[in-house]
Amino acid sequence: MILISTVQFRSKFPSLSSKHFAMSGLEIEKAIDSHQEKVQIEYDEGSLEQGSDFNVDEEFEKYRQLGAAETQTSGFWNSLKRFEIPLDFKDKRHMVHLLGGFASFAGVLSGVDQSIISGAQLGLNSQLHLSGDQNSLVSALMPLGAVGGSLMLPPLQKFSRKNAITVSCILYTIGAIMCAATPIPKQVGSSFFNKNSTNVLYAGRFILGLGVGIEGGGVNVYIAESVPSDKRGVLVSAYQFFIAFGEVLGYAIAAIFISTHAGWRYMLGSSLVFSTILLIGLIFLPESPRFLAKKGKYGEAFNVFARLRDINEKRSKVEFLQMIQAAEHEREVRLTTKRYKAWVELFTVPRNRRALIYGLIMITLGQLTGINAVMYYLSDLMGQIGFSDKNAVFMSLVGGGSLLIGTIPAILYMDKFGRRIWGYNLIGFFIGLVLVGVGYLIPIDTNLPAAEGVYLTGLILYMGFFGSYACLTWVVPSESFSLGTRSQGVTLCSALLYIWSFTVTYNFNRMKEALTYTGLTIGFYGGIAFLGFFYQVLFMPETKGKTLEEIDEIFEKSSFVLAKENLQGLKRFWSFK
Repeated sequence: MILISTVQFRSKFPSLSSKHFAMSGLEIEKAIDSHQEKVQIEYDEGSLEQGSDFNVDEEFEKYRQLGAAETQTSGFWNSLKRFEIPLDFKDKRHMVHLLGGFASFAGVLSGVDQSIISGAQLGLNSQLHLSGDQNSLVSALMPLGAVGGSLMLPPLQKFSRKNAITVSCILYTIGAIMCAATPIPKQVGSSFFNKNSTNVLYAGRFILGLGVGIEGGGVNVYIAESVPSDKRGVLVSAYQFFIAFGEVLGYAIAAIFISTHAGWRYMLGSSLVFSTILLIGLIFLPESPRFLAKKGKYGEAFNVFARLRDINEKRSKVEFLQMIQAAEHEREVRLTTKRYKAWVELFTVPRNRRALIYGLIMITLGQLTGINAVMYYLSDLMGQIGFSDKNAVFMSLVGGGSLLIGTIPAILYMDKFGRRIWGYNLIGFFIGLVLVGVGYLIPIDTNLPAAEGVYLTGLILYMGFFGSYACLTWVVPSESFSLGTRSQGVTLCSALLYIWSFTVTYNFNRMKEALTYTGLTIGFYGGIAFLGFFYQVLFMPETKGKTLEEIDEIFEKSSFVLAKENLQGLKRFWSFK
């Protein structure tokens, strides 16, 4: 039974009749959901630009006819051009879940690389004789390449949302092959390879990073533009789940091959299995309906939309017409503006600038708490606390597993509880980082079990809380920007994420020498997490359940108005409790 008084229930939902007040808690929740859905449909319909003779059903029927005509004339050839085998299900939720699942699976590619390099470096260092700076560069070149990949995203997405992901997968595959095939100097007769074998590894890491950078922004835009608003948070968050799942797989693969001769080749080459699975899955996925509408391909957009929604429902009809109107408005604006106007509007239009500033700060707060440095150097960090090389690789599964488990609550409940609650996880980062730092202060020669226990407890808390927060890194940028600036906004957010990842990873060794392990984890990483918690409380917007078009209204408000509303919301929450 839910705890809500009759007075509170009447005040919140006055239009419901008195019969609802004899219901059980579950029945009341269903009644509330039904009422809210009805109100939302009425609100959505009211947000359409309507003339005096506008009729939702009649207007929708026009596009149904366009879709039928497109299928008869060129449906097969369009699918062939998009390298697609069309699938359609009676229950449209299956297609939504298939699209979200396979697209999100791209996160495995990024996750496997982030963790597997930690174990692979143990073999790379011994066979390639890498210096400290070279070792840092091997780890950091992937996020550096990802910066370039994220900047390639806008031109690629002008041609196709889905095929941008395909390109990312191909680049990832090429990079993984180069890394696994890196020659060892003493095994190669050519002086060229003797001098440049390390450069093959560098090039492979950079090209692999290009693929990861395109994937990071492309997947989430593709999902956000394709799935219903009430599924968007879950399915975009699934991308982070697959990143975490990939990290666990990477640590497991490293543990399997750690004792094998040249095991690092098998570790780095194993990535090809996952990129092949993704390439096959992409064949069955459609193009983004919003992208097709933006290109003026309304018949194709309708047919894809009809595979993802029950088009007999009023809400689906309204959503489709909203999408068409937004696309038409965007096209009209683009016809009268310069080529790079979208980039200019991203900074000059207040609504776009607020979304950009929040997205960049949110990403900065997550990255500067050191997550990528921890992931890339986890085996080394485990060694510092007293674990042997082999055990350090096995114990890295604890950190990766905690990250994976931490994503599950956000995936299950983000669309129910909203976005803001997961932003508060920064305080959990702080607590975990404090324990990690304290663990390094305990002498391992006299109190090894205590040092390892405190360290692992802190690591579990830190990684677990980060798992949920990391979902926001992908959800918020994918839904915060207007249709005309979405690709550009996501590009900048993704680029900054990888810039910080490169900076933190490459400078990790220098920072730990300057600050010590404890100073780095508590003073720097922990300090940013502590300050970031208060920023999220004040300025994080709530976008739960909003269509991409409705989110525009949220960012029309100034930051001070948003902060005031957030504080008032907290007061109402605690008074209600």
